[in-house]
Order: sequence, then structure tokens, then C-alpha cells
Amino acid sequence: MSDIIQLLPDHVANQIAAGEVVQRPSSVVKELIENAIDANATLIKLIIKDAGKVLIQVIDNGKGMSVTDARLSFERHATSKIKSADDLFNLHTKGFRGEALASIAAIAHIDLKTKQHNDDIGTHIKIEGSNTLSQDVIVTPTGTSIAVKNLFFNIPARRNFLKSNAVELRHIIDEFHRVSLAHPTISFTLHHNANELFNLPISNYRQRIVSVFGAKINEKLVPVKETTEILKLKGFIGKPEFAKKTRGEQFFFVNNRYIKSHYLNHAVSSAFEGLLKQGTHASYFLYLEVNPETIDINIHPTKTEIKFDDEHTLYAILRAAIKHSLGQFSIAPVLDFEHNSTLDTPYNYKNKQGVSNKLKIDVDSNFNPFKEEKQSLDPSFSKAATYKETPKASWESLYIESKSNTPEVKANDIRVETDEITASFFEADALATTKNTFQLHHKYVVNTIKSGLLIIDQQRAHQRILYEEFLQNITVKQGVSQQLLFPLQLEFTPNEIQILKSLSPQLAQTGFAFSKFSAETVECLGIPAILKETDVANVLEQLMSDIENEVPDTHFSQTDLLAKSLSKSLAIKTGQYLTKDEQEYILNRLFACKEPNISPTNKTTFITLLVTDIDKKFD
Repeated sequence: MSDIIQLLPDHVANQIAAGEVVQRPSSVVKELIENAIDANATLIKLIIKDAGKVLIQVIDNGKGMSVTDARLSFERHATSKIKSADDLFNLHTKGFRGEALASIAAIAHIDLKTKQHNDDIGTHIKIEGSNTLSQDVIVTPTGTSIAVKNLFFNIPARRNFLKSNAVELRHIIDEFHRVSLAHPTISFTLHHNANELFNLPISNYRQRIVSVFGAKINEKLVPVKETTEILKLKGFIGKPEFAKKTRGEQFFFVNNRYIKSHYLNHAVSSAFEGLLKQGTHASYFLYLEVNPETIDINIHPTKTEIKFDDEHTLYAILRAAIKHSLGQFSIAPVLDFEHNSTLDTPYNYKNKQGVSNKLKIDVDSNFNPFKEEKQSLDPSFSKAATYKETPKASWESLYIESKSNTPEVKANDIRVETDEITASFFEADALATTKNTFQLHHKYVVNTIKSGLLIIDQQRAHQRILYEEFLQNITVKQGVSQQLLFPLQLEFTPNEIQILKSLSPQLAQTGFAFSKFSAETVECLGIPAILKETDVANVLEQLMSDIENEVPDTHFSQTDLLAKSLSKSLAIKTGQYLTKDEQEYILNRLFACKEPNISPTNKTTFITLLVTDIDKKFD
């Protein structure tokens, strides 16, 4: 029998390795920027076209490469970061496997220009699918410029799996944030389709966070700092009152490398115990510095997961440091047993005795204001005496006489002017006249039917009602807008402003009206009729958070997600009291929907409890 095991060709092996290293355009961005950081660059420029599908170019002013290094960098397992297996546990650089450039060159067109500081001319290399097309000398600035074009050109199946430009750009921005936040001493710029999205100058950690997420985050940050033999911790945590419903602003950096750790995240959450509302998450930007020998980075292809030697100690230190910062800056409630000198008795009055009150008050214990007086107390007042002797009957007789002289009034003749009561959540003309419903535990609306009972979840039912209304307003007709007397000035991050701009046409159909967009603020002139002015910022933040997390691929998906997010934010909540009219509104409008059985999140909106089922309980 012939042998069946054979060595794979290099280009096939590189394509297989690319499946682990290069998952999407953001993976290429991460690898190229990390190489620029390892080259000691102080200025890194990222240029993107069509969300990285057409072009990903990284330009840096680092130390560059020689002719031999430029050619050898595209070979498999070629690296300058490690020389032996022991170096894996003493890493101070980003990339060390030597697979990134080889894997990228196997599935894209590469155009590399590089020059060292002492050289007069540089090197220009062109590669297509692991095949080197040319290598020439070129006049180029010191540093490296590498352009990756037509990603996955020779693997159409992988290219078809890429999402829309909005989705891929979102992932690229996430990677850009993670790298730029870890290195504030490096200047970063990001351009997409000739538009500058970010321009981050050299700064410190706090200024870099503000540059990325906007000026409004500055007031939310609380500094954290702790130094021990095991761990050096610094960074910032968000104040509890600014906690969000998503985890978008949670960053861990270990030795200037972004990581994901559920264990350390739990340490932060436990430090905030009792300070956060249910369902919200605190923001944090924490930079941990540990001995490289105590961690293992080489456990995941993307190097975002790290194994620690002593996680329990790190957990305790991290939790204690955050609790200390919360108490130090008066964020967490504390018991204060310190002596307050302002409450002491003044020195001049310390030994003085209190002054007794010598005033006396005479009280007539026999005085009774309700006693009928037969004679005036002072006969000198003749008019008063005459006045008191005149009435012979008691006060009851006065009431009887006035009552007898009052004409009788029938109840049918009484006309009372009343105001019509309307519900804030519901339309008045849609309210039913029958009142055969009741509310159970401020959560369910119960109605009697011929076969038994109908039990409706009020929150899910209202979500379904609003969801179909918003879909109809966005796609068919325009929603009702409530114009504001004074425009609202809302602050968001630069990325959220871009999302809001893209959503403004659909939001206009739901009732929102925006007038001005700036780098970090937006002016709102109108809101949906069912929305309170004080809830506008929360509703829009929840909307953009949903967009960022799910990132819809098509316009229809974006519209659907918009309707779901608004219905979730504006629907009545569990525990809210409903009047009879509001209960009837929920009942009637729910069964007028196209799909009354499920909520927008595919959860059951109502159940029926049959009489036969109730009878079985009594058997």
C-alpha cells in the first residue's frame, strides 16, 4: 500500500495559518499596528478603504528594515522577537510567532516600502498570494509603509463570509481603540475612505481616554493606583451613576497588551457590589503590570487571553484597590467616626452656666370656651351683656332653622364639570369601553374569556405593540413628533455621533428631529410623542449600544433593530400600575398586531388558562 501522508506546500500551509490569524480585516489591522509599535514608532497612520476589503495601509516612523529583513519577514516562523523557547515567558513585544505577515501575504496583495535611518535608499517589495513579484530599491522616508490590498482575493469563500462595511469598520475601530489606549505615548490617526475618524496626539492615559471616547467621559473617571510586589495597577474606573447597560467601555491591559478576562472582570464587579443598578455595568480602563515570567500569552491565536500563575492574588489586589479608590474619592458610602471640631462649644462659653427662665405664665384652669354663659363677666359692658342675653336657644336650633328654610335639591339637577383623563402611554380613541380586565401584581393583565382566563405580560405585549408601530412609521408613514420649546443639547462619543448621523433618516420617521451635529454633541428639536424629555438621552444611548453590539448588516436589519431598541426602551415596565383603560388598550391593541403571540425578542406575550385546567386542580 502506497504512502498517503505528505508535506503541504508552503502557500497552502500559509493559507491554513491565515484561517487562525486573519479572521477579518480587523485582524490584519491589529497585526500591522503591533508590528509598527514593536518598531519603536512614535507616529502610526492607519488608512482604510471599504472597511479594509480594498485597502489596509499602516505607515509608521519606526526603525524600518534592511533588505534582507524585508524579504525574510514574509517567511513562515520568521521573527526577531524570540530565539528560544524560554523567550516565550519573557516577552516584551507584541508579535512573536512569525506567522502574521506570511499568513497575510498568502491571501492578499502586499506592497511594502521600508528604510532604516542610516540607509540612503529603501526597499520596495510586491507580493501576491505568497509569490514575490518584485523587489526594488526606492526613495522612501525612514520607517515602514505596508499596504494590504484585496483581502481574500484567492479565497472567495472566505471573502463571502465577510459582513457589510459597517460591521467590518466597527471591528476595525474596536481594534484601533484597544491598541491606541494601551500606548498613549504614540500618536495615532485613522482615515476611512479619505475621511479622518480619529486623530490622537501623544498624551497621557487620561487624555487618551478622553480623546477616544469624548470629553464627557472625563467627569466620570475615578483614578485607581496600587503598587505591590506582584502587581502594579493604575488606570481609571467609572463612577457608579454613569454605569451603562453594556460592557463597551471595559478594558484590561496587561503589560500594555489588551486582554479579556472574565475572572478579573468579576473582581471589578464585586468591588462595585451594592453601588450599581441591576443590569448595569461599570466602565473601567485598568493597566496591569506584572512579571512576564508569571504569565503565558501563547495560549490563543489572537493573544487576547492570558494565563496567570496566581489569579487569586491578582483578584484580591484588584478588588481591594478599586474599593479603596471608591472610598477615597467619596464614591462609596463610608462610616465616619472622626471628631468634628465645628460642633464643639465655643471657648468663651465653655464654663458658663445656663440662664434659667424666670418668666411665669398664669393659666385659668376653670376656663371652658364651650360653656354657655348666662351673664356677662363685666356688667360695665352693657352692649355685650345685652348681646349675650338675647339668644335663648343653643347652636343646634340655629342649624335646624336654617335647614328648614333651605329648598330641597334633587340629585338629577346637579351639574358637575369634569376633565377627561387620558393616559400618557396610550391613545384616547383606542381605549375600550368594557372593563372586564384586572391587573395581577402590576405585571400581568388578566381578562376573562369563554374558555377560561387570558393572562398577558404587560411589558412584552406593549413592546410588540410599539415594535409594529415603529416599523410601520419607518417604512410606510411618518411618526408623530413632539416639538420641544428649548432644544436639547446631547453629548456622545465621536463614534456614537457617526452612528446617530447614519440613523437620523430612520429616527426622523419615528418622531425624532435633529438639527445640528458636531464632533461630540447633537441638538434635538423634536421627540416621539410617547417619550418624555428627561428620557431622551437614555433612550438614544440604549439605541446606539444595541447598534454597536449587533451591528446590522443590511438596511432592513438596521430598521428592525431600531424598532426593537425603541420599543424595548419606551414600553411600560413590569411593576407599573395600569388603569382600567390602559389594561383594555393593551388587550385590544395586542390582538390587532400581526404577530401577537411573541414579543420582538421572540418571547411569549400571553397564555390562556382553560376552565378544564382549573377544574383539574380541584380533583
